Amino acid sequence: MVDKSMGSRIFNIFLYLFMAVIIVIFVFPFFYMFSLSTSGMKAIMNNRVTFFPVDFNIDAYLRIFEYPGFFQAYRNTIIYTTLGTFFSLIMMMLFAYPLSKSFLKGRGVILKLVIFSMFFSGGLIPNYLLIRNIGFANKIWAILIPFAINQFNLIIMVNFMRSIPEDIEEAAMIDGLGYFRILGWIVVPLSKPAIATIGLYTAVFFWNDWFNAMLYLNTEQRPVMMILRNIVVNAANAGEAQGYGERGIAEMASKSAVILVSVIPIIVLYPFLQRFFVKGLTVGSIKG
Repeated sequence: MVDKSMGSRIFNIFLYLFMAVIIVIFVFPFFYMFSLSTSGMKAIMNNRVTFFPVDFNIDAYLRIFEYPGFFQAYRNTIIYTTLGTFFSLIMMMLFAYPLSKSFLKGRGVILKLVIFSMFFSGGLIPNYLLIRNIGFANKIWAILIPFAINQFNLIIMVNFMRSIPEDIEEAAMIDGLGYFRILGWIVVPLSKPAIATIGLYTAVFFWNDWFNAMLYLNTEQRPVMMILRNIVVNAANAGEAQGYGERGIAEMASKSAVILVSVIPIIVLYPFLQRFFVKGLTVGSIKG
């Protein structure tokens, strides 16, 4: 018994140390970017910046105001993320609920087609021609509709809804509820873990997406990640052209500041949904 307790303690200590190392590995880049964005140019040039800022200042964040269209792009990103996540969750719930029913005719074929589409697509050029020909080019629908349903998230939603006891729905039908009311009043409240998990995945996708916006939207409609990409490219070009010159250092600090400003909303959102993740991903994955 003593040996088992000692072995358990040693394992716990090793586990805590391992987790601490992992946390440091993931957290250090954010602290380093914060230090770069709030340090003086001479300190950055002399490689004196490590974990804490040197010659603290917020000039890099003030320079964000100078980038044309930054706050308009930030507003666009918030709109795309909010509407895209809401629309995607509605579409996936309406699609997943029928597929969770074993008595649905053709259910197996539909699921196979969903899985097939995970590995094969029409390609970039056919997708672009399709979006343009149906009139979605330079419209918000070009971002929302083609990416409303993610196959992996849909499978998670289907498995979760399949884990809901059928007796609950049968009792609701006896009380006179139809399928749409059962979905809205019973299935959706019981599916909060899956909805929260998939909602965060979807929000991260829309928040980080810039390539599709570059293809389908005009300059005024582009999201903040497109601005971030331009800043990164400009910083790289400035660094190559001027080495460790003053402008190159300023661009490096500005790049770090914009990266932090862009990712903070997702980082803030994650802790509120984290408690749903394990249940949202595992419920329905094991069958008796």
